Amino acid sequence: MKHYVRFYSPGTFTAEMTVREVDSWNVEEAKRLAKDIVERHGAKPYGFKFFTDGKPININKSCMYYLGGTIYSLEEVKEKFPNEKILISNMEINNWDHVIENKNSYTAWLPFEEGDILLDMNDWGLEDELFEIDDEKEMV
Repeated sequence: MKHYVRFYSPGTFTAEMTVREVDSWNVEEAKRLAKDIVERHGAKPYGFKFFTDGKPININKSCMYYLGGTIYSLEEVKEKFPNEKILISNMEINNWDHVIENKNSYTAWLPFEEGDILLDMNDWGLEDELFEIDDEKEMV
């Protein structure tokens, strides 16, 4: 079985994706690889997921690791970004309790789901803290 990391960058209608083979699900290695990825129009990755390929199907995949950003609850989005009507509507319709705003290249608003991890990139440093949303949807 082979291990891969799939990087996601802002795209026109959907995310741009780049896949790299890796030796293991190593977050630090993925962060190093992300530094060199540039998609169309200069877009840089906002996150990545690992997966293990057990041909013919992917037999295992990770949560989303976000490469920096700010997590907001629905209430915070309504308060701080009242003109983001489409974002607010999407959060309400899709029952997203939290979203993440990432500005690695272009501003991207994405659902931050249970189990996702926000990496504090410290200017793409390699000694970073991890933040997660727990079952009560609070920062831990």
